[in-house]
Amino acid sequence: MDPFLLKTLHLTGVFALFASLGAVLLAGSGKKAASMLHGIALLLILGVGFAMLKKPPMGQSWWMIKLGMWVFLGAAPVLAKRKVLPAPVVFGLCLAAAMFAAWLGLRKPF
Repeated sequence: MDPFLLKTLHLTGVFALFASLGAVLLAGSGKKAASMLHGIALLLILGVGFAMLKKPPMGQSWWMIKLGMWVFLGAAPVLAKRKVLPAPVVFGLCLAAAMFAAWLGLRKPF
């Protein structure tokens, strides 16, 4: 597939993920729809991310760290819902994880 299309789909998934995180953490009226968008966005990010890799580079660990951050972003609404962390702290951690994931994807330091 065209790498430009894959990157566009991947970023679309990221934008949808953070839109749904904002909606879930604010607990508006459309919480069920926001939760559905959260799951769909996570699947889109994962599927397109592996499509961009084609074959994961086993000698490098940056993509495994990104996979761990993907799991954290998937569990973030649960952390806020069960009051493990306050919602603003969860959202701040999610933004920090997104910045680190972008840095890892661009630099591939290890």
